[in-house]
Amino acid sequence: MLNEHDPFNAYKQTSINARAAAANPHEMVRMLLDGLLEEIQRAAGFMQRKSFEDKGQSINKCLNIVHGLDSMLDLENGGEVATKLNQLYDYCSRQLVIASVENSTTALIPITKVITDVRSGWANLN
Repeated sequence: MLNEHDPFNAYKQTSINARAAAANPHEMVRMLLDGLLEEIQRAAGFMQRKSFEDKGQSINKCLNIVHGLDSMLDLENGGEVATKLNQLYDYCSRQLVIASVENSTTALIPITKVITDVRSGWANLN
């Protein structure tokens, strides 16, 4: 469990906030994708430990990140890439809910694969 008064945690959060404020949209998406992959791992750990409340909070964070990524898409001008990403994010959202309801780490695997692939593609857009 995170301690809100932990100086390291406060430093880490401040560092993340500073990077987010300085990030361009391309970097912001990369940060969100990285954060999503980290949070999926946390959710899996909570599932394995049967820490259901923490798992629920972690899955909610994942869903919020996915919705944030989806809301950044320009579906009118983004062409096929935006449409495909929208479909992938929709799939990930539905799969996250299934994983949570079933308390299934196995159900998280395809999400991790999809987001890792998106992250790899995004990294090549420099």
